[in-house]
Amino acid sequence: MPVVNSKLDPVSASAHPEGAICFQPPDPVPFEIAWADQRRWQERLMADVTAPEAVWILQHPPCYTLGRGASLDHLHFDVAQPPHPLHHIDRGGEVTHHVPGQIVVYPVLDLQRRTPDLHVHLRVLEQVLIDVLAELGLCGERQAGLTGLWLDGRKVGAIGIGCRRWITQHGLSLNVDCDLSGFSAITACGLEGREVGRLSEWIPGLTTDQVQPLILNALADQFRLFWQESPGS
Repeated sequence: MPVVNSKLDPVSASAHPEGAICFQPPDPVPFEIAWADQRRWQERLMADVTAPEAVWILQHPPCYTLGRGASLDHLHFDVAQPPHPLHHIDRGGEVTHHVPGQIVVYPVLDLQRRTPDLHVHLRVLEQVLIDVLAELGLCGERQAGLTGLWLDGRKVGAIGIGCRRWITQHGLSLNVDCDLSGFSAITACGLEGREVGRLSEWIPGLTTDQVQPLILNALADQFRLFWQESPGS
């Protein structure tokens, strides 16, 4: 059943804005490169509690990722011959699919600067998606007992995180105008009988270029971030 959406209590965010660097590469980034970048930044934050946080907003070439303990039963292909690269990674959750036209967001944040609670972090990520859809005139819904975001019963946003010493990696994905055919090769997020959707089905012609700035603003609002220039810029 859909869950009523409401703004989270501000105690889930820091009392003052935190500086963060936002990386927005213009071209799709291979998953393994983005994963390595996150881990390096996570190590940086663990080594220096004053270091700025970082967020990646990007797209990936087609690939599949499996979370810790994910079931291979949710793959409808030979693991030895996947239709796209398959990555076993250090996040929670089951299998998901990344593809151009889907925006992926990786916040590497120190939760000790906010509320060190992974449940709260998941709900804030959902609220980011809810806020973005609201700006587009759409009503995104949570589902009781599940993580992610739905629109008219179809899952448009997926969430899976990793965390070490309260410093996060991985994050969320939002299907904007992507090709959904690759989802037929998996049971997305391990949810049998649940359809996957994309925002362009509700707003024809919608593009990632239109949605990405909305995500940037929603992240800054929900996590109380201000954006700093990246090194060397």
